Amino acid sequence: IKMAGDSMSPDVDTDGPGKNEETEIVVNVGGVRQVFYGDNLNQYPETRLAELINCLSGGYDSIFSLCDDYDPGKREFYFDRDPDAFKCIIDVYYFGEIHMKKGICPICFKNEMEFWKVDLKFLDDCCKTHLSEKKEELEEIARRVQLILDDLGVDASESRWKRCQKYIWKFLEKPESSYPARVIAVLSFLFILISSIVMCVGTIPDLQVVDAEGNRMEHPTLDSIETACIGWFTMEYVLRLISSPNKLHFALSFMNIVDVLAILPFYVSLTLTHLGAKLMELSNVQQAVQALRIMRIARIFKLARHSSGLQTLTYALKRSFKELGLLLMYLAVGIFVFSALGYTMEQSHPETLFKSIPQSFWWAIITMTTVGYGDIYPKTTLGKLNAAISFLCGVIAIALPIHPIINNFVRYYNKQRVLETAAKHELELMELNSAEGKTANSKSEPEDLVRDGKEGPFYSSRIKVSHSDTFIHLLSEEKHYRTRLQSCK
Repeated sequence: IKMAGDSMSPDVDTDGPGKNEETEIVVNVGGVRQVFYGDNLNQYPETRLAELINCLSGGYDSIFSLCDDYDPGKREFYFDRDPDAFKCIIDVYYFGEIHMKKGICPICFKNEMEFWKVDLKFLDDCCKTHLSEKKEELEEIARRVQLILDDLGVDASESRWKRCQKYIWKFLEKPESSYPARVIAVLSFLFILISSIVMCVGTIPDLQVVDAEGNRMEHPTLDSIETACIGWFTMEYVLRLISSPNKLHFALSFMNIVDVLAILPFYVSLTLTHLGAKLMELSNVQQAVQALRIMRIARIFKLARHSSGLQTLTYALKRSFKELGLLLMYLAVGIFVFSALGYTMEQSHPETLFKSIPQSFWWAIITMTTVGYGDIYPKTTLGKLNAAISFLCGVIAIALPIHPIINNFVRYYNKQRVLETAAKHELELMELNSAEGKTANSKSEPEDLVRDGKEGPFYSSRIKVSHSDTFIHLLSEEKHYRTRLQSCK
């Protein structure tokens, strides 16, 4: 870079159109010096480094709008940015793509790219995936913190009915919120357990009674217990539906659909028993009631509401559809091949148990899964050899996709623990910041709280103010370059 005579108005030579391509600039990022040439930088003229080439002609105002400091003697631009991230970003000028180094926070790297005005499209796909996962984690932390703060805060502008709805929702949906809520959660769990036990015990013939028509039915005591459990489930569901902030989302939620399926058969059976006999034959009513009773097994899935382990397992299976699909494909191919071979090899034996290939599917399934009931088995030497190969292949086919499924389970479980810890840490930081703000502004705080619609300087209000000013705002504003959650740890 050539400086003009006036030290207050730095400029560059413009002797020809190719001069910018031969221009050399020196950049110091966090103590690391880099030399760049105009022909490389001008490939991406909208980036910050390319703008440095022509900034000297605009004077110091133009220079300091792009960098943190400038040394005219050394003709060097200074930036107080992350040098490790910068080393990755400059690859775009030489290779046309960017890769993040291991150990760099993806959110910080994204902010660095925005500072250097490099488009995210140059980031490699593998790094974009890592970035999207990190953003999802931050959004999940923000959601958890917001839920906790909503539970702590009390909005004086809300009506008494709204406050009552929030209290009922927290009471039924969040056992960790209070001791009575934990008691309700334990009672709900016990009712589910008792109802499932009663459903199983009611099928024991010795405990059944015979009605006037000679048909066996459940013992009246067990029937009363079942009615009490259904009454509890119904009351719980209705209260949760009434207090739900989003009733459409509540009704379409998977676990709530399970709740309906667990409750509905009882009322339908009751209706058919008392009213259905007038509309159809008694035998048809009994068959319909028996079919509906089978649907009572859906209530066992209600345990997932109170078990984080079952929820984690469900998520791991959802994330492992590809692996499960591979497992089913391996087994399907093996079942078809070995059942066809077994049928062909056993045809020579006069007492063969392999009557057809479709019938042989059952033998292939129980053999490849190493169950082996023994109801169908080969009798020839080649058939036995085929059976030995089939269960060896079955063991291998089942074992191959299991490891990725286990990894998905462990990864999600550990991730949930980390997110929970991060949310608690964020709340502790907000409490600390709000306490410091109260000490510094003890006189003006009540006025600020009244202006924000709060009733007084109580604990939850201070936390909520700190939250809205520090966390949610920074997370939603893309132009902020650094937040506490976006630091590398």
